[in-house]
Amino acid sequence: MKLIFAGTPEFAAIALQALIDAGHEIVAVYTQPDRPAGRGQKLTPSAVKSLALQHGLPVHQPLSLKSSTDEGLAAQQQLKDYAADVMVVAAYGLILPKAVLEIPRLGCLNIHASLLPRWRGAAPIQRALLAGDTETGITIMQMDVGLDTGDMLYKTSCPIEAVDTSSSLHDKLALQGGQAITAVLTSLDTLQDYQAQREVQDGTQASYAQKLVKAEARINWQLPASEIDRQIRAYQPWPVSFCELAGQTLRVWSARPLAEPDHPAVWEPIIAGSVIAVDKHGVQVLCGDHTVLQLTSLQWPGGKALNSVQMLQAQKIITGQVFQ
Repeated sequence: MKLIFAGTPEFAAIALQALIDAGHEIVAVYTQPDRPAGRGQKLTPSAVKSLALQHGLPVHQPLSLKSSTDEGLAAQQQLKDYAADVMVVAAYGLILPKAVLEIPRLGCLNIHASLLPRWRGAAPIQRALLAGDTETGITIMQMDVGLDTGDMLYKTSCPIEAVDTSSSLHDKLALQGGQAITAVLTSLDTLQDYQAQREVQDGTQASYAQKLVKAEARINWQLPASEIDRQIRAYQPWPVSFCELAGQTLRVWSARPLAEPDHPAVWEPIIAGSVIAVDKHGVQVLCGDHTVLQLTSLQWPGGKALNSVQMLQAQKIITGQVFQ
């Protein structure tokens, strides 16, 4: 089949590679404009652009696809000229107006990193972790003008393990996304069979995966250790959970909840956020509901992340101190 691919980050690049490996004719690739990155803020191409150029694929980076702009109208005409069968979209970053959705002969397919209708929106991986979900997956969706509201063609599931971070879950789902879209696009007949059996989403079961902001990564030590642990894993690698100690902002890269003490009353005089032990296994902090979280990797301003043994050797944290 003749495909147009639209995507930007590594998640999308893995899907693009899967389609290339499957032998599809990728007639064009659309991705976000190069962005400043790194300390030098040098303009850097997206993961999808870099991959497309490696394979000699035509790359386009319009700022808009909307009919209300001259650039958008020109981009729409360009899309029409490619006469593609399908447009595959994965974390592209631009809204596709109705006029664009109707250009490919068989429509636009989206690779979404959740089991729709749960977690529509920008941050489905992180929100699933934050909510304590035990399962997520990939949904291949026939796109419409709504936000991840289109009919579902194909789903795969992925268990969420107790040690998963957004980073590890991203990698699992990216691979599943590539496998899922190639399964749907095995042949023209296969795609049309899936489209004929499409499943309408139940909007009453929908939830919205709101975009992450840095401020929400601040740790609230009044919460139970299990909930703080989920937050630390969900905000890794970005924006990274943080707290304050002795006037310094520390980034918390990893932790694990410990079993509740046999006699919770012993903690009554101690406030949440207090350091109750420091050893080679990490820093134990009292949390809400008399639970304990063991911090196993911390980063001080201007330094590298330290593991539990390095934290003990640094002697920067002592019992009785209080994280804010």
